[in-house]
Formats: sequence, structure tokens, C-alpha cells
Amino acid sequence: MFEALAAPGPEFSGTAFRYADLFAGLGGFASVFESLGGEHAYAVEIDAAAAAVYRRNWGNDPLGDITKDANDSRVIVPDHDILAGGFPCQPFSKSGAQRGMDEVRGTLFFHIEKILRVRKPTIVVLENVRNLVGPRHRHEWAVIIDHLRDAGYQVSSTPAIFSPHKIAPEHGGTPQVRERVFITATLVPEGMVMDPEPMPVALPPEVLMHREWDLIEDLPMDRAHDIPGTEITAAERTWIDHWEVMVQVMRAWRAQQAATTGEPLRNLPGFPIWTDAWVSKRTHAEQMNGAPAWKADFLRKNLDLYESLREFLGDVQMRDWLRTVRTFPESRRKLEWQAQGTTSLWDCVISLRPSGLRVKRPTHLPALVAITQTPIIGPLGRRLSTREAARLQGLPETFDFGDQRDAATFKQLGNGVNTGVVFQVLRAHVERDKPLLMATEAGRRILAAVQGVDAPTVEHV
Repeated sequence: MFEALAAPGPEFSGTAFRYADLFAGLGGFASVFESLGGEHAYAVEIDAAAAAVYRRNWGNDPLGDITKDANDSRVIVPDHDILAGGFPCQPFSKSGAQRGMDEVRGTLFFHIEKILRVRKPTIVVLENVRNLVGPRHRHEWAVIIDHLRDAGYQVSSTPAIFSPHKIAPEHGGTPQVRERVFITATLVPEGMVMDPEPMPVALPPEVLMHREWDLIEDLPMDRAHDIPGTEITAAERTWIDHWEVMVQVMRAWRAQQAATTGEPLRNLPGFPIWTDAWVSKRTHAEQMNGAPAWKADFLRKNLDLYESLREFLGDVQMRDWLRTVRTFPESRRKLEWQAQGTTSLWDCVISLRPSGLRVKRPTHLPALVAITQTPIIGPLGRRLSTREAARLQGLPETFDFGDQRDAATFKQLGNGVNTGVVFQVLRAHVERDKPLLMATEAGRRILAAVQGVDAPTVEHV
């Protein structure tokens, strides 16, 4: 027999709205809702370490299992006005098997649906990886949209994709490329007509970023070079210093080309540089034998580059440089230069990846979820700190991770939501669905709360 919670929850306490925080993690959604005057009604998070951080910062214990709290037998989630959740993305992520709803975690959306049909919150805000709307998951996307509409919610079938680096810092943006798809829906009040295909939520031009980010100034980064846990090892410094020598050689080579031809100075090669392909023509021919087209293309480009640099630098100097680089691990014998005209490795952000040293200008960082080894901030001579990573997600300076290991903190931040994006998406959604929200008391309270404040920022969330 189906069981709903006997008591829907306490009487309205005068707060702006009540929220339910599903797959709560460390509380990115809670950070926004609390700043808007929201009242916690329910939260659930299955990871004990993340739940402890949530409890430490928001005063509520989310530890639990949504499959036990919302299923075919019962829904014990109390009444609330806004339901939010970044439901698990691994079934849809490019880094996983992409099994979608064929995987158990991919069916967790249906537990969300159970709550919606019983509690009927006014607004739903769901977040997931961009790949949820990729070609391999068209079916899953269509199922989610169809089930939300069948539950009485107005929702666009056009994906709304946002990233914090597209939002200006004064409006809650941060220098992190983190594209996520948001599904926002409003319960259609009784007697009103659902728009069968509303426009997707879009951010107004005035909140968008219209200049280039400066990572160190805009985040901001701490100027200290000796923050515990951010150190560069001696081996890492050796790898970077040795590649810095070749970067300067390539810059001098490009300068010579420009002087000889009269053409503008060109950037360093943008294709992956593989020093294992810097070999004799005979060995090159052996490498090319049976190589797939993509690899053969890289091998050809690398041989041409090697021949040009060897002619410029000289055989002895090139052999000396190669002798050292070939003592490095395989992944450290590769360079991915994506820093355009930057003049030095140490002026860049360096990510030590399996594909090599990936080098970018110090404008913004990749998504935290993609960071398996935190990037090196060249100008500061150290790695990104956990506090700086928390700023990338828009969390307040007072946010407390306790005494857990940095690896756990980075994992939780990588699984979290960016608070500036959440706020801007919520504000754009309530503006779009204002006619529906004005028709109910809960909707009017949400409108007043969201439209009556400026964007939360790192300084005052």
C-alpha cells in the first residue's frame, strides 16, 4: 500500500519558500536557497563524507537514500515549494559507459517523479552534464520531458545549457568552464493552460561576461606560494622546466620564420607534440605502418616539426634535449600547447594529463569534475587550493570542509553545482513563468524572494 507522509510538514513559518535538496552533495543548491531566505524541508545524500560537510555548513543531516524515501510504496518527503537536485550524471557522462537509463543510477529520475506527483512543488530545478542532451541520450531526454509534462509541469524540450565562465563575476560568474544542462519546470495551477512548448530559459545580456577572464584577479587567487597541499613535486618542476626550454626554442624558431618571410609571428604548434615521434625517417616509416588515420596525421606533423626544430637548433643540442625528455614517464613526453601567444610555460595553467602537459592561458580553468590532478597555476608556482576551488563553485569564504582530505574536498566540489549559475537560472526561470507563479501564493513568495535580490557572489553568499 502506498504511504505518503501523514503530516505534510510544519505550518508556514514566514520564510520565502521551503526547498527539498536531492542528491544534495555539499549543498550548492542550499547555498543559493538559504541566501534567498528559503527554509530547509528535506535533503538527501547517500555519500557519508559529503553529507557530513552538508550538515556542518547548513545544520541539516541529509544522509539517506532517495530510493527508500520515494518509491512505489511511499513518499516520506515533506511538502516543499522548490525541488532541486543534480541527479547522478555518470550514466550520461562521456567519461562513463553512457548507459543512461539502462543503468540503475539512471533510473533515479523516476524517484524524483514520485515526489513531484505526491508533493507537487511549485518549481523544479534539475541539473546534469551536457551529455544528457547528446545524441546517445535523446531517448532519456525525451522521457524526462514527457514525464514532467505528464506530472503537470510546464517545461521546455529545448536544452538550456549554462557555464559559470559565461556569467560576469558581478552576477555570480566564476572563471570555470563547466557546461551543464538545466531542466526547470513550473507546476501549472488548476484552471490554467500549459504552454506546450515554452521558450528555453535564457540569461539576459546584462549578466553575461563581455570580457576575457583573468583567473588570478577575478577568482581571486591567493598570492601565497606555500599553501599546504598545493606544492609542486621536484619531478614535476623538472618536467616543466625542461619543456620550458623547448617552448623558448620554438618561440625563437617562429621568430626566425617571421623575420625570413615577413609574415606575422605565428603561435606555437597547436597539435599534440609527441616526442616519441621525433625519430629518424626510417623509424617514422615503421610507426606509420598500419597506424589509423588520426594517428598517422599526428605522426606526420610531429616529424615535420622535429625536422624543422632540429635544423634550427642543431643535432647536438636536439639530441641532448631528447636524451633528458626520454627519461620522463610517457605522458610527460607530450605537450599540448593551447596557450596561443603566451611567452612561457610558467605564465600558464598547466594540467598534467595522461595525454601530456596541457598548457592554457591563465584565463579560466576546466570543470572541476574533470580534474583528476589539480592544475598548476604557473604564475604562482603551485596548484589550485581547495579554497580557490570552492570559490570556483561560488561557495562563501566561510564554507567549512572540516578536517577531511583534500582529495575528498575536490571530489565533492567536482560533483557540486555552481551557485552563480543556479541563481541566474532560477531568476530567468521565474521571469519566464511569472504568469503561472503569480496565480499561487507559493509562486508569489518565490517570485518576491528571487526577484528582490542581487546575484549572490563569493563575497556575500
